[in-house]
Amino acid sequence: MDEFQKQLILLFSIPIYAILIPLEILLSNYRHRKWYSWKETATNVYLNLINSGIDLLLRGFALFVLIYFSQFGVKNTLSPVAYWFVLFICEDFLFWLEHYVDHSVRFFWAVHVTHHSSEEYNLSTGFRSSVFMPLYRYMYFIPMALLGFRPIDILFMYAITQIYGILVHTQSIKKLPRWIEFIFVTPSHHRVHHASNAPYLDKNMGMGLIIWDRIFGTFAEEMDEEPPHYGLTTPVAKPNHPIHIVTHEWEAIAQDLKKKVPFKTKLGYIFQPPGWSHDGSKKTSRQLRREWKENRLKK
Repeated sequence: MDEFQKQLILLFSIPIYAILIPLEILLSNYRHRKWYSWKETATNVYLNLINSGIDLLLRGFALFVLIYFSQFGVKNTLSPVAYWFVLFICEDFLFWLEHYVDHSVRFFWAVHVTHHSSEEYNLSTGFRSSVFMPLYRYMYFIPMALLGFRPIDILFMYAITQIYGILVHTQSIKKLPRWIEFIFVTPSHHRVHHASNAPYLDKNMGMGLIIWDRIFGTFAEEMDEEPPHYGLTTPVAKPNHPIHIVTHEWEAIAQDLKKKVPFKTKLGYIFQPPGWSHDGSKKTSRQLRREWKENRLKK
């Protein structure tokens, strides 16, 4: 990443660390709202440090992979403005796709679940990273290398959009003007994504644009009558344990694999959606949403 791109990332990211988070802490205390606690905030920082360390170790390899595939790509002849616009659109869609897979396949959910495990929701939650995601995230960027985008620009665009993705982790901003809410991911949309309420499960996967969720049927509006409850449908047993917070879903998978069931069924406990079970003892988000709708119709 060239020096200008590094400086631009610092320009965007420093206000988040140095200004916005302390400001939100002061605002939440002033309003007597418990948006932050020391334990959860420390856990968020801890998870981010692990993720950043792994990401730093693998960044060179990820860049090598993208450079390798770029030699088989088409020549990109877009104008500079069109180049960055199309790169953003492609990157945002591929992030939506990755995010959808992370929520739809238990193996990848076991990686991503740490990001959703906090029962608090604030700007520091944006740093609550899925620590092992750098091991495979770059593979989703390969199509962009084949489309002729420079690998260094692909990583730069992801870094910029990640900063925006952190900013929407807030309860300080309610709903924005309708046209913004229709096109972009907003704090309201992302509060839905982090909620454990049945109608909100596995909704609003986008990072920059909400249009992918509208197109593919994963969009849900934040409802006044259904305030978000943050965290997981089954809370983590030891939410601030440095190891358990990362491995708890892997431990649950290991327990399910010990069941005396056929090998095909065991594969289901790895690759089916989270909450899937062969005997109906657990429920997927789709089943929970269906039950919520049925109960709502009965009222």
